[in-house]
Amino acid sequence: MLDFCAAEGITADIELLPSAEVNDALARLGRNDVHYRFVLDMSDLD
Repeated sequence: MLDFCAAEGITADIELLPSAEVNDALARLGRNDVHYRFVLDMSDLD
């Protein structure tokens, strides 16, 4: 399935958030204010 999606250009819609906004993301989940999937960018952690 992953090969098919790659070949056809099928991707997932995401909202990329910095890891510092994890509390905001959780609050939005609680309010059902999420239109796509959240992805936390962990590259800003030391």
